[in-house]
Amino acid sequence: MDSLDPIDNRLLALLRQNSRAPTSALARDLGISRSTVQDRLRRLERRNIIQGYTIRYSPRFSERQISAHVMIQVNPKHGPKIVDALSEIAAVRTVQTVSGIYDLVTTLETATTETMDQVLDEIGQLQGVEKTTTSIVLSTKLSR
Repeated sequence: MDSLDPIDNRLLALLRQNSRAPTSALARDLGISRSTVQDRLRRLERRNIIQGYTIRYSPRFSERQISAHVMIQVNPKHGPKIVDALSEIAAVRTVQTVSGIYDLVTTLETATTETMDQVLDEIGQLQGVEKTTTSIVLSTKLSR
């Protein structure tokens, strides 16, 4: 994949700040026309650089959510099935493969500790999960 030019990089940075920003506001911030912004967005989507647009919670709402990072050691024969099963759990926000003694790291978000406990039990019972270690997030110091 070829590299992005400075305008594409600035456009992506603006979208990371507010993925719902109108193209007219993006154009104004970038100093280019609205149609040029639309063309660049379509190109970034076609190139699969932008795969979707999302929301970012307000700090007030986010503070009410319980987040955790779960490190998972898996039997290699069950790896793909475990990833598929994790993707079906609504509380799972990310699944990443990592090096080291654990194979996967997931990020979970739930509204209550009871729900978090249920999700952790569900993950621990997946066939092929050999070991998990969970760290509850106490606060976020930086989020981009």
